Amino acid sequence: MSAIITDQLRILNAKTFVDNVESTDSSYYAFVGLPNPYDVNPNWDLNPPAPRDNFEQENDYWDTMIALKKIKPGDVRQMVRKVKWVSGNTYDMYRHDVSRSNTSKPSGSTNLYSANYYVVNSDYKVYVCLHNGVSPENPSGRPSLDEPKFTDIEPRPAGSSGDGYIWKYLYTISPSDIVMFDTTNFIPVPKKWGQSGNESFIIKNNAITSGQLKVITIKNRGVNLGPANRTYTRIPIKGDGFGAESTITIGNNSTVESITISKGGSGYTYGSVDLIGGNVPLGSISPSFDVIIPPSSGHGFDIYRELGAYSILLYSRIENDFENPDFITGNQISRIGIIKDPLEFPPSQKLLSQDKVSSLYALKLIGIANPNDFTIARFSPDSYIYQTIGIGETAVGRVASYDSNTGVLKYWQDKSLVGFNTDGSQNNNPQFGFNLNRFTGSPLPGGSLTISGGTIDLNIDNNFGSEINPGITTVINNRTYKLGQFFIGGVSQPEVKKFSGEIIYVDNRPAITRSQNQKEDIKVILQF
Repeated sequence: MSAIITDQLRILNAKTFVDNVESTDSSYYAFVGLPNPYDVNPNWDLNPPAPRDNFEQENDYWDTMIALKKIKPGDVRQMVRKVKWVSGNTYDMYRHDVSRSNTSKPSGSTNLYSANYYVVNSDYKVYVCLHNGVSPENPSGRPSLDEPKFTDIEPRPAGSSGDGYIWKYLYTISPSDIVMFDTTNFIPVPKKWGQSGNESFIIKNNAITSGQLKVITIKNRGVNLGPANRTYTRIPIKGDGFGAESTITIGNNSTVESITISKGGSGYTYGSVDLIGGNVPLGSISPSFDVIIPPSSGHGFDIYRELGAYSILLYSRIENDFENPDFITGNQISRIGIIKDPLEFPPSQKLLSQDKVSSLYALKLIGIANPNDFTIARFSPDSYIYQTIGIGETAVGRVASYDSNTGVLKYWQDKSLVGFNTDGSQNNNPQFGFNLNRFTGSPLPGGSLTISGGTIDLNIDNNFGSEINPGITTVINNRTYKLGQFFIGGVSQPEVKKFSGEIIYVDNRPAITRSQNQKEDIKVILQF
């Protein structure tokens, strides 16, 4: 028994995903992470390794995560492949019958959605090609010479070159959508196609006549079709629809010179030209034609189905923010990803809802001899920091960032610190034991507040912040600094509950070092 999962399921799944992102019942975040890629692979930038899809690796994604940015309803869009109009290129045309045994011309695609049957022009207007100049002499079509730029509702040629192309205008990509959703290989389709009050409403309603024919192509021009240079009108199109008619012109060599649709009719899912009913001579060899059946409800009625919008783009812009410095600078990021439904840090079990959150631990540090010594301390990115939290017990972390203006050190901890090597193999004799101890503002007997690993030792400021009044800002020399995280006793937990939600996308990339004036646009394409 043979079966197939159709492309329409892919389009449905893409639409369902968009609806889910836009729903208040779900919460999606983009994340950046992995500040130490060269520990994993010294040649990371030349060839970042492919992410592994297993639970062990998922835990590592969390351990090395830096910060998350919320994906809002306006940050997601269904997408289609970008096919640019270029003068001289030959494009496929829309056909209803593309298959493995009837490939699209000239691309040779075995299904419609992989064919180049639509274009985006230099003004970001999108058109579907209804006729590409195909003929018995040009079975794969002809080069396109006239760039389509019109916004007429009805299909028509784009210019006067006679290249044989007929284009149907669909939509124009807005400037804001270009910024957020245009990529090298994909373009967005409009949101809420056909909604009242916008251009798509007019285009959708103009296409409302289901099964209205637009194009017929010539397969065989025939031979000896009676008197030359004659035009036959009102030739019926037989099929399961009604009302369609065509016009045939016989040239000076008594063969079919052209055929056009004069009335589109309605209700056609198949059709053929009724030469006898139109009183066209059959000749010694009868001509033959292809009646091209439009999409259900017509061209422009359902843009997602017509263009095959089974890809999704999720957009997120990462900017440095004085109000919320969750995205660190001075260190690298080499991994991006998407998380569905992460939770707030315990004890809350609510879906995460803040715009930006840190997934790093943090310490508020002060000097030992002089409380202001933190301004001259230095902690190198990715270096190790240590705290003796009790007799024979040491906490170890890796520096994500250190702000000498505020004394805030952000760090991460992963299994490479205790019991495992950086390649994931087990270390039977780890330097600091097998327990991944947390840094604390309340050390055990025999412990200390001292954090070592920088240019000078500093202490955790365990008087900074409390359960009643968590520290979110600090004032230094009459200037207020916002820290982006709540501190209790000088220690801040990640703002997201680690290992919560579902990591649905991961991309390892060449590392970039973030600077203070830097911003990044994250554009993630998901294909269903």
